[in-house]
Amino acid sequence: MKLTEIRQQGYKALIDALGVAGTLRFLQQLEVGYGDYTRERHQWLNQLTIDDFRNYVKQKKVE
Repeated sequence: MKLTEIRQQGYKALIDALGVAGTLRFLQQLEVGYGDYTRERHQWLNQLTIDDFRNYVKQKKVE
């Protein structure tokens, strides 16, 4: 299932359970987040190899 499909089904589930107004109120409560994404990104990116990247691209082409 693609991310857009998951998002659409999630919104539908929220609307079905909470109604439109309740869904909007729920979504307004979501926070921006925390941490330093750039620093954290370098931590996991530095562990990847070119072979890891190639395998990832091949896998995405199959999906």
